[in-house]
Amino acid sequence: MHIVIVDSSRVVLRVVAGMLEPRGHVVTQFTDSAEALAYVTDNPKVRALITSLEVRPLSGLELCWSARLLAEASRPLSIIAMSSARNARNLAEALDSGADDFIDKPPGAEELQARLRAAERLTTLQSELIRLAETDALTGLLNRRAFLQRSREATQKAGSFGRLCAILLDIDHFKRVNDEYGHDVGDAAIKAVAGLIAPEGISGRLGGEEFAVVLPGQSLIEAEALASRLRLNMSDLRIRSIKGPVRLTCSFGISEWSEGTTVEGLLKQADIALYEAKRTGRNRVVSAVNDLIIARAN
Repeated sequence: MHIVIVDSSRVVLRVVAGMLEPRGHVVTQFTDSAEALAYVTDNPKVRALITSLEVRPLSGLELCWSARLLAEASRPLSIIAMSSARNARNLAEALDSGADDFIDKPPGAEELQARLRAAERLTTLQSELIRLAETDALTGLLNRRAFLQRSREATQKAGSFGRLCAILLDIDHFKRVNDEYGHDVGDAAIKAVAGLIAPEGISGRLGGEEFAVVLPGQSLIEAEALASRLRLNMSDLRIRSIKGPVRLTCSFGISEWSEGTTVEGLLKQADIALYEAKRTGRNRVVSAVNDLIIARAN
């Protein structure tokens, strides 16, 4: 487990780390609580934060509170407060500020290991609950709510000059697949398409046979190239059925993000492009930036 320890004393840090590292834990140490919070924020693999209440510039209670906000934002994280002054008030304040547990400073080796085993059970449970809440059950992709949230975070990180594109796609004539071959074959088709887009960017199933991919850091040209490759790969799919292999095609709409555009606006542009792809024959890629402008000019 990746653990961050925060204490004003480097001696305490070395003592606690010396108890944890031989057990296989990855330990990162900080004397500065603000730096520790920034590190935990930027490193989602951190699963436990052990902080003294006597730290600066953020107090231990402030650090517990800020870290708890991170954990509430769909992230597994166990927070353990420690203090050399163990009393009812310190314990109550730490727990009220978001800590999951409280230990003496310096902690005993056996007690510390027991507390961390409990923390590991907690974060494992949190991870599973987050997965269930964010994942589409059929495909394993992000569900609509989680996809929109991750996409909003990506646009925030893009800043003023960042690049980001969205691809919206759906399976052509999907109702015909369900009607002709049955819903089990339809489900297999949805899973096969999802398997192709899963490795690409932020991928989600928006509902039914409609999918979306947000591509942080990619230009429109790169997004168009990816969509064209996916279109060809999807046309090569063969879905098994009692009536023989079922072939699929998909239509794609692409949009490019610009500063001030919301995720909903970005997807709306891609949706307009997708509609154009379906209106003009399906099994094609249409860009909201290039192809639609050309079509309107003609």
